[in-house]
Amino acid sequence: MALKIMSLTDAAVERINEIIADSETPVTGVRVGVKNAGCAGMAYTLDYVAEPIKGDDHVEDKGVQVFIEPKATLFLLGTVMDFEETVLSSGFTFKNPNQTGECGCGESVTLKPADLKALAEARQGV
Repeated sequence: MALKIMSLTDAAVERINEIIADSETPVTGVRVGVKNAGCAGMAYTLDYVAEPIKGDDHVEDKGVQVFIEPKATLFLLGTVMDFEETVLSSGFTFKNPNQTGECGCGESVTLKPADLKALAEARQGV
Protein backbone atom coordinates (compact mmCIF):
# COMPACT_ATOMS: atom_id res chain seq x y z
CA MET A 1 0.00 0.00 0.00
CA ALA A 2 1.30 3.43 -0.91
CA LEU A 3 2.08 6.08 1.62
CA LYS A 4 -0.50 8.88 1.63
CA ILE A 5 0.70 12.36 0.84
CA MET A 6 -1.09 13.53 3.96
CA SER A 7 -3.62 12.25 6.50
CA LEU A 8 -5.66 13.75 9.33
CA THR A 9 -6.33 12.68 12.90
CA ASP A 10 -9.89 12.56 14.18
CA ALA A 11 -9.22 15.75 16.19
CA ALA A 12 -8.08 17.60 13.03
CA VAL A 13 -11.16 16.39 11.11
CA GLU A 14 -13.45 17.50 13.92
CA ARG A 15 -11.89 20.99 14.10
CA ILE A 16 -11.89 21.49 10.32
CA ASN A 17 -15.55 20.45 10.15
CA GLU A 18 -16.37 22.93 12.95
CA ILE A 19 -14.61 25.72 11.06
CA ILE A 20 -16.38 24.83 7.81
CA ALA A 21 -19.77 24.74 9.57
CA ASP A 22 -19.16 28.13 11.23
CA SER A 23 -17.85 29.85 8.10
CA GLU A 24 -19.94 32.64 6.60
CA THR A 25 -18.40 31.95 3.20
CA PRO A 26 -18.29 28.61 1.37
CA VAL A 27 -15.38 26.38 2.40
CA THR A 28 -14.77 23.06 0.66
CA GLY A 29 -11.57 22.06 2.44
CA VAL A 30 -8.10 23.08 3.52
CA ARG A 31 -4.95 23.88 1.56
CA VAL A 32 -1.64 22.98 3.15
CA GLY A 33 1.73 24.29 2.06
CA VAL A 34 5.15 25.39 3.21
CA LYS A 35 6.93 28.71 3.01
CA ASN A 36 10.43 29.93 3.71
CA ALA A 37 10.38 31.34 7.22
CA GLY A 38 12.09 31.50 10.58
CA CYS A 39 15.51 30.46 11.73
CA ALA A 40 15.02 26.75 10.87
CA GLY A 41 14.06 27.51 7.26
CA MET A 42 10.40 26.63 6.64
CA ALA A 43 6.95 27.01 8.16
CA TYR A 44 3.69 25.23 7.43
CA THR A 45 0.82 27.19 5.91
CA LEU A 46 -2.87 26.38 6.21
CA ASP A 47 -5.69 28.11 4.39
CA TYR A 48 -9.36 27.34 3.90
CA VAL A 49 -10.46 27.08 0.28
CA ALA A 50 -13.76 27.57 -1.48
CA GLU A 51 -12.50 26.28 -4.83
CA PRO A 52 -9.59 23.92 -5.51
CA ILE A 53 -6.58 25.48 -7.19
CA LYS A 54 -5.52 23.83 -10.43
CA GLY A 55 -2.34 21.81 -10.01
CA ASP A 56 -2.75 21.10 -6.29
CA ASP A 57 -2.50 17.52 -5.11
CA HIS A 58 -5.74 16.33 -3.53
CA VAL A 59 -6.38 13.93 -0.67
CA GLU A 60 -9.72 13.13 0.95
CA ASP A 61 -9.41 11.83 4.50
CA LYS A 62 -12.39 11.03 6.71
CA GLY A 63 -14.60 13.20 4.49
CA VAL A 64 -12.32 16.27 4.61
CA GLN A 65 -10.87 17.63 1.37
CA VAL A 66 -7.16 18.43 1.67
CA PHE A 67 -5.38 20.29 -1.13
CA ILE A 68 -1.59 20.42 -1.13
CA GLU A 69 0.48 23.09 -2.85
CA PRO A 70 2.61 21.50 -5.57
CA LYS A 71 5.88 22.85 -4.13
CA ALA A 72 4.98 21.44 -0.70
CA THR A 73 4.04 17.90 -1.71
CA LEU A 74 7.62 16.64 -1.71
CA PHE A 75 8.11 17.94 1.84
CA LEU A 76 4.76 16.69 3.20
CA LEU A 77 4.70 13.06 2.04
CA GLY A 78 3.56 10.92 4.97
CA THR A 79 2.60 13.87 7.19
CA VAL A 80 -0.20 13.54 9.74
CA MET A 81 -2.07 16.75 10.58
CA ASP A 82 -3.51 16.93 14.11
CA PHE A 83 -5.34 19.51 16.22
CA GLU A 84 -4.08 19.92 19.76
CA GLU A 85 -5.39 21.94 22.70
CA THR A 86 -3.41 22.77 25.82
CA VAL A 87 -4.05 25.12 28.71
CA LEU A 88 -2.12 27.89 26.94
CA SER A 89 -2.81 27.31 23.25
CA SER A 90 -4.61 25.39 20.55
CA GLY A 91 -3.81 24.80 16.92
CA PHE A 92 -3.02 22.45 14.10
CA THR A 93 0.20 20.48 14.35
CA PHE A 94 2.09 18.40 11.79
CA LYS A 95 3.85 15.09 12.44
CA ASN A 96 6.13 14.99 9.43
CA PRO A 97 8.62 12.18 8.72
CA ASN A 98 10.55 14.62 6.49
CA GLN A 99 11.20 17.05 9.36
CA THR A 100 14.83 16.98 10.45
CA GLY A 101 14.79 19.83 12.96
CA GLU A 102 12.96 22.82 14.36
CA CYS A 103 13.80 26.15 15.90
CA GLY A 104 13.68 26.64 19.64
CA CYS A 105 10.55 28.79 19.57
CA GLY A 106 8.59 26.34 17.41
CA GLU A 107 7.85 28.83 14.63
CA SER A 108 9.78 27.06 11.88
CA VAL A 109 11.09 23.63 10.92
CA THR A 110 13.80 22.08 8.79
CA LEU A 111 12.40 19.77 6.11
CA LYS A 112 14.09 17.42 3.66
CA PRO A 113 12.44 16.34 0.40
CA ALA A 114 10.79 12.91 0.41
CA ASP A 115 11.83 10.05 -1.84
CA LEU A 116 10.58 10.74 -5.38
CA LYS A 117 9.58 7.10 -5.93
CA ALA A 118 7.39 7.13 -2.81
CA LEU A 119 5.82 10.40 -3.96
CA ALA A 120 5.02 8.98 -7.41
CA GLU A 121 3.41 5.93 -5.77
CA ALA A 122 1.36 8.11 -3.41
CA ARG A 123 0.06 10.18 -6.32
CA GLN A 124 -0.93 7.02 -8.21
CA GLY A 125 -2.50 5.42 -5.15
CA VAL A 126 -0.37 2.30 -5.62
